[in-house]
Amino acid sequence: MDANTLGPHISRRFNEDLEKLRTHVLQMGGLVEQQMSDAVVALVDGNGALADEVSRNDHRVNAMEVAIDEECSRILATRAPAASDLRLIVAIIKTITDLERIGDEAEKVGYIAARLALMERPVGRYREIKNLGRLVHQMLHSALDAFARLDAEAALNIVQDDRIIDEEYDAIQRQCITFMMEDPRTITRSIEVLWVSRALERIGDHAKNICEYVVFMVHGKDIRHTAQTDSKRNNLGTVL
Repeated sequence: MDANTLGPHISRRFNEDLEKLRTHVLQMGGLVEQQMSDAVVALVDGNGALADEVSRNDHRVNAMEVAIDEECSRILATRAPAASDLRLIVAIIKTITDLERIGDEAEKVGYIAARLALMERPVGRYREIKNLGRLVHQMLHSALDAFARLDAEAALNIVQDDRIIDEEYDAIQRQCITFMMEDPRTITRSIEVLWVSRALERIGDHAKNICEYVVFMVHGKDIRHTAQTDSKRNNLGTVL
């Protein structure tokens, strides 16, 4: 499969079906990206109304997953795709599952943001969450961009960036534990921050999964559980 194109088919309608399918996935991706961004903004700014809106809109993400999954089933039944086309369909089915779960994590952050909006904001104004949210948002955006362009090289690089998010998440955990030990009055807020940081870290994991599906689509290689370190990435040089 060539980058940026799904390749020609004998049936023009089949081409249109595949392009429309990929477009719908990107539309779903754009929605969950906005949900995730709004959830972090709601938390950092103490915007309870925006937080409630994020939580309420999760049904839109769920509806898009169902619609795309049904379209994939129709194509599998009527077109009997093979080779790269079959890989595309399989990867899309997996991708929308991860996108739906990203929506669920954004919904969790929205619920917590609504609760925290009722509390007095800390001096740091959730600076650590804002930074983690920025990293995760960039990773998700880059993953969707790699999907749109079928860019396996970029996708593989993004997979490696997940460790930066993991390190930031670990730092927030240590910080929250320190706060709770030094001042028990911060326990409730610190626990909420821990849940938010965990949700954002999980979004990063789902973005990484999407990148792994891109490599599978383009090269037919399953790199799950293999591209965890730079040394292992070098061993994948023959893939790209």
